[in-house]
Amino acid sequence: MTASAKKYCEELYQRVVNRNAHEPEFHQAVQEVLESLVAVLEKHPEYMELGIVERLVEPERQIIFRVPWVDDTGRVQVNRGFRVQFNSAIGPYKGGIRFHPSVYAGIIKFLGFEQIFKNSLTGLPIGGAKGGSDFDPKGKSDGEVMRFCQSFMTELYRHIGQDADVPAGDIGVGGREIGFMFGQFKRIKNAYEAGVLTGKGLTYGGSLVRTQATGYGLVYFMDEMLTAKGMSLAGKTVLVSGSGNVAIYATEKVQQLGGKVVAMSDSNGYIYDANGIEVAAVKQIKEVERRRISEYVKQQPSAEYHPGCEGIWSIPGDIALPCATQNEIDDNAAKTLIKNGCQAVGEGANMPTTLAGTKLFLENGVLFAPAKAANAGGVATSALEMCQNSMRLSWTFEEVDTKLKTIMANIYQNTSKAAEEYGHKNNLVVGANIAGFVKVAEAMKAQGLV
Repeated sequence: MTASAKKYCEELYQRVVNRNAHEPEFHQAVQEVLESLVAVLEKHPEYMELGIVERLVEPERQIIFRVPWVDDTGRVQVNRGFRVQFNSAIGPYKGGIRFHPSVYAGIIKFLGFEQIFKNSLTGLPIGGAKGGSDFDPKGKSDGEVMRFCQSFMTELYRHIGQDADVPAGDIGVGGREIGFMFGQFKRIKNAYEAGVLTGKGLTYGGSLVRTQATGYGLVYFMDEMLTAKGMSLAGKTVLVSGSGNVAIYATEKVQQLGGKVVAMSDSNGYIYDANGIEVAAVKQIKEVERRRISEYVKQQPSAEYHPGCEGIWSIPGDIALPCATQNEIDDNAAKTLIKNGCQAVGEGANMPTTLAGTKLFLENGVLFAPAKAANAGGVATSALEMCQNSMRLSWTFEEVDTKLKTIMANIYQNTSKAAEEYGHKNNLVVGANIAGFVKVAEAMKAQGLV
């Protein structure tokens, strides 16, 4: 590595930290990408000369707004809303909306930054963005959630559009929330712009497979990665953290391909079922009843429930799929997984492994599928939903699923190829960052200083 490219990245990272104080998640995401890009910048010094990377780490637009709403007791509540439109070089901004008490500017910026590369990897024309609020939908009535979503959209609507910025769901934002937000957008705009939000219900412009897409896509990527190494999901014992949308459908697809998921979790604790998780029971608890994962043991008495979600990584397993939230696998959890013989890790959540944990996996020969590649199936299918909305068509489940599987296979091949081309064979973290970056950088170079 030449000193100039390495020094350039180190100095740029320090400027990012200084300019974005008290935002450790964003710092972490930028550091990982910059470390991967040294080899690219050596080969393409024009990216430094044109300020491509400086512009890439600075959002094109950041929006913060007040969200007032009335709870069921008649009391006024006030939350904070965010939308960070990070990069539109290859298409309209695209990225989910997260409702969770942990949301603040740094979380949204980290997610939006990751989204640039993830969206680029899909091969589809979508830029990077993210949004959200510190509102917590847990324990709220449908009426409270509706009133909040309507207030949130009353401000957000002026910043989005089917050719400008297309939000989707994320943690805390599912079909219910998307429906309420779409209804308010339509009401304010007096126009039926179906493509302005994705993750919609099937009765008003949604796409089949969208619900399953992130979880299915994760497993399709893992299957492709394992096959390339002469391995298979069949017969493997799998640990899946989380019990939301991604975790549920990753579990479903693993079991369809012959693997056995024995553990799932939520923020309170985890369940262990040596016989294999009954997905239908988890769907009922989480998607219908909206209750805690501990309820599972009432339906499956042979299963165990343990408080403390971090304990899930102490269970011996062949494959780990972290599908809950950022930084859930630290270096200690990584050491435990390695000690227990874990062969592969696939990130279903956004950045669920710390930099130290990722380094340990790579150093110990654990196959590692980074989030920006492995969990891109959700946004890829969102883009397919946009296509259907533009054409006013609805594709069958099989058509969308086939396209999703092809996209995930292509992401693996492109990521693997980029890693090898730049001297980091088998390092998919570097490969994903490079493959995602180059496409965006070339588009930025072509469009001038904007």
